Amino acid sequence: MRLRASLSAWRTLSGFGLLLGTLFFCAALLPSLLPRSTLSQGVLAGAALAAGYGVGVFFRWLWRYLGLSEPPERLRSPVNVVIAIICAALAGYFLSQVTGWQNSVRLLMGMAPVTSGHLLEVVLTALTTFLVLLILARIYSLLSGYISRHADRFLPRRVANVLGVLLALALFWSLVSDVLVTQALRALDASFAQYDALIEPESAQPESPLRSGSSESLLRWDELGRTGREYIASGPTAEEIAAVTGRAAQEPIRVYVGLRAAEAPAERARLALRELVRTGAFDRSVLVLVTPTGTGWIDPAAMNTVEYLHDGDIASAALQYSYLNSPLSLLVEAEYGADVARALFAEVYRYWSALPADQRPRLYLHGLSLGALHSQRSWELHELLGDPFQGALWSGPPFKSELWRRITNDRDPDSPQWRPQFRDGRFVRFMNQHGTPEPPDAPWGPMRLLYLQYASDPITFFDYRYAWRRPDWLSAPRGPDVAPSLRWFPLVTMLQLAVDMAVTTPTPPGFGHVYAPSDYIDAWMTVTEPEGWGEEGLIRLKAHLTQELNAAAEQDSSEAAYDNRGG
Repeated sequence: MRLRASLSAWRTLSGFGLLLGTLFFCAALLPSLLPRSTLSQGVLAGAALAAGYGVGVFFRWLWRYLGLSEPPERLRSPVNVVIAIICAALAGYFLSQVTGWQNSVRLLMGMAPVTSGHLLEVVLTALTTFLVLLILARIYSLLSGYISRHADRFLPRRVANVLGVLLALALFWSLVSDVLVTQALRALDASFAQYDALIEPESAQPESPLRSGSSESLLRWDELGRTGREYIASGPTAEEIAAVTGRAAQEPIRVYVGLRAAEAPAERARLALRELVRTGAFDRSVLVLVTPTGTGWIDPAAMNTVEYLHDGDIASAALQYSYLNSPLSLLVEAEYGADVARALFAEVYRYWSALPADQRPRLYLHGLSLGALHSQRSWELHELLGDPFQGALWSGPPFKSELWRRITNDRDPDSPQWRPQFRDGRFVRFMNQHGTPEPPDAPWGPMRLLYLQYASDPITFFDYRYAWRRPDWLSAPRGPDVAPSLRWFPLVTMLQLAVDMAVTTPTPPGFGHVYAPSDYIDAWMTVTEPEGWGEEGLIRLKAHLTQELNAAAEQDSSEAAYDNRGG
């Protein structure tokens, strides 16, 4: 009986669908922007197999719907056997190349090669993923047919069929987007919030009154949240800065307002402003408004560097808006947090712009990942025309960044998408591991907007349209960290980049979505132009911060500053 049931299930599969699905499966084994784990490779290959099979089934249905001639039924089984042999041969060959393809990406990024692609685990994971998606598709088909049969009683047959398809699609979409995804994310956000509230802070409460959570602060230490405590506890002291620079230094001011400090974004923004005023932040030379990642994390590689570069004569402020991982938030709820970034900017800018221009700090914005997206949305052009802030550094800008996309699309036609050049570079520039396309002495306008991005960052270079359109960044010349063997395939490339965003192998600093301290130094030098730095001093600072990053990676602590690397 089981054998008969298995054969019956096999006969219900589409031979053309299996062939197209196998081609998609093979394409999914090719390298993308980042190295993959065994699990992510298996899930990706299974999803691609299901997607190709679905496309094949659709074309078979369309062929029949148009009334075109079909091969005799007696040829169906032999043809399916031939197709199965072809599929097995193709899959076997491509699976044998997986290790080499993954090592080609790892080699570009200076990672140790893997000795095995764990092919059995990949195949089993892929088949499991395919079967789950196939079962869901057949449930959808049954639901659509059920609706069509009942609608057929009072509607024309073709209208009833269309109605069944649309209603079933609407029901599935609502179930997935509104129930399974959105509600699940909100539940995760709430559970992480409760977990964060229950744990005791591991980092010691700061003694300096210039940091949030100190005994003189308006904010309690346990209110900052785990990521807030990481940020406050991780910054360099005046003594540490002076030891590296050889110059007198001040204690950097750090302000962080966690989600539990106040309910409404406007209330948290007012708390941040009061804390800035209390600490004397507006008497410093530089003030940076930071929008964290989705988890509330702020990259130490970004903020430590700018504090060293300005000898500690700097203040920064941030508001937490979520506990969720940035890639997940970005894919399903990218608006989550824009109101918080806007509230902080509006509150601080209103106070800052009322101060005499020669008696206030230079004002900059910063954000990584989802923080970069929201930071770009925090200001409006009309309010800055008479009194602009000095600039912004946005690293790893997500693909949903409207300003980034508009400027990238309007770039000079001779510049590549992964490092565009926008007109004369006076307003905005793009930087990667090798600097900007503009020369270092090129003049700026009144505002300096700089995007720090790597060509291998899928959060920046993902696009839903890659399902049917070849990415511009695959054209020559390619980015220095993009594998030559990466090829575009309809639908598959989009799936590859989606997996790269959500589940991938961590990369070394300087690749993917992990931004290196040395690149942050070059970026902050370009945006803020700190004085007193020569080439020798910058080399020494880069070496120190790289060593600090490597040492932090070896820490075994749930509140280590680099634990949420990548956001």
